[in-house]
Amino acid sequence: MRNALPILALLVLCACSSHRAGDAGAGTSAATVGNLHAAAGNHAFSPAITPGDFAEHVQQLASDAFAGRGPGTVGEDRTVAYIRSQFARIGLQPGNGADWFQAVPMVGTTASPSTTLSFTAGDTVLPLAFGTEMVVGTRSGQAHVNLKDSPLVFVGYGVDAPERDWNDYAGIDVRGKTVVILVNDPGFHANDPHLFDGRRMTWYGRWVYKFEEAARKGAAAALIIHDTAGASYGWDVVKSSWSGPQYDLPPQDDPAPRLQAQGWITGDAATALFKAAGQNLDALRAAANRPGFRAVPLDATASLSLDSKVVHTQSRNVLGLLPGSDRSGETLVYMAHWDHLGTQASDAGAAIYHGAVDNATGVAGLLELAESLRSAPVPPRRSILFLAVTLEESGLLGSRYYVAHPAIPLDKTVAAINLDAMLPIGKARDMVVVGRGSSQLEDLLKPILARQQRHVADEADPAAGYYFRSDHFNFAKAGVPALYIGSGTDLLDGGRAAGEAATRGYTSERYHQPADTYAAGSWKLDGILQDLEALRALGDTLANTGQWPNWYAGSPFRATRDAMRPSAAPRHDRK
Repeated sequence: MRNALPILALLVLCACSSHRAGDAGAGTSAATVGNLHAAAGNHAFSPAITPGDFAEHVQQLASDAFAGRGPGTVGEDRTVAYIRSQFARIGLQPGNGADWFQAVPMVGTTASPSTTLSFTAGDTVLPLAFGTEMVVGTRSGQAHVNLKDSPLVFVGYGVDAPERDWNDYAGIDVRGKTVVILVNDPGFHANDPHLFDGRRMTWYGRWVYKFEEAARKGAAAALIIHDTAGASYGWDVVKSSWSGPQYDLPPQDDPAPRLQAQGWITGDAATALFKAAGQNLDALRAAANRPGFRAVPLDATASLSLDSKVVHTQSRNVLGLLPGSDRSGETLVYMAHWDHLGTQASDAGAAIYHGAVDNATGVAGLLELAESLRSAPVPPRRSILFLAVTLEESGLLGSRYYVAHPAIPLDKTVAAINLDAMLPIGKARDMVVVGRGSSQLEDLLKPILARQQRHVADEADPAAGYYFRSDHFNFAKAGVPALYIGSGTDLLDGGRAAGEAATRGYTSERYHQPADTYAAGSWKLDGILQDLEALRALGDTLANTGQWPNWYAGSPFRATRDAMRPSAAPRHDRK
């Protein structure tokens, strides 16, 4: 059954190249839409933000019927039809001109489990097992990638940051070679606050950057060495995230250089490789944390045989618009990603990755905000776009495509507010702002939280780099001030210890696992509803006061925003 789902969806998607405002959605029959409307019709929605309404949306989106909301599957068809039907029921207008949908072209690549990767050092051959010791894939679009005896080079953290006077590629030519890279930033494992940002991950610590930089340097392949502390998640997350179809934008929509192959190896596999090559991984890791580090060619080679199923198709963003009154050409964006990991094979058969927290909660919150704001007695002065994006789990592709092809120009976009993985752990005294210290949106949020007797807090694990791991980041890179909030951890019931324990429990036991399901008896929704009320108040401020918040001075995105809006120079900055 699992294999049948993508085939059916791809046939449907290929047959439907555009979707007008009145359409239910590509590949979604009238009967299916009727069933989705009927499901919604069984619940009496309120104009207010309520736990019952929120739970209804989560239960629908995280149910078995939605098959894990995998892009390019029947689960996508049902998901986008549901969101579109809810936008229409609420009374929004199509947000992409006359269309509810924005087609996002994508290339789906599924690596065969028979893929082989081995290292050779002298007479020693180290074969790695797919899934348990390595995962690898390709963005090249090629159905077969073969690397034979590719020289291996250890490039430390794989960073070239001129503004920090740091270049792990200095003095080495890696063209056509396979680079081996540490996860996270220089200084992380040494806990040195004077190297980069210490334990707070920068953009250079993200695996996305590392693969992109290796491609820019001309490497044939890149392998990241996994460690749980540096990645902020265990190997099981790497395995589940890199198994099954991997999606990308076509080269014409993303023409940056691409590697022939990229992937991860376990720490144990890396230790064995370095030992066979006459090197000590721990010693080289320590060297990579010091300024002046130079890449080390390993006396070893890599051989790879990678077969992939490659399919060109498309997915969809869903856009609903609440038009403004007298400043309708300006817009505020609320956003959440609807996709998850779909249905994957397991030892026990097909396993549905329901994605209840990640990110049925965000979509439910988006719908609740839309209902509440649409029901206001006076329409907002500015327009509000409710954007449900696809392919977040595949590299933020849906939001990346939207930012490149915005329905409303980015210089008319006031801000983006992102909802992703809202934890149902109860009310808190704080609200986490991921990447705190970024923009003046925080100045507007603080008095709203104060009225709730709450305060802004830093993320508990800045080393995880969550700021670079969700869809707001594409808006940020394009200059639009973007806010990404997380559930508070200083809980009214149990304090910070309880909040941090609940967060760790979700990350270790349910994040990107089939166990991320809705559990009515244990979910505490009052904290999420409090967060949504705060974000609604923030949206009301942004939509009705005419303010143009900017990035704080020193932000890497400030110059882009100032160039975009030269006549809207900020009047104040963070002290």
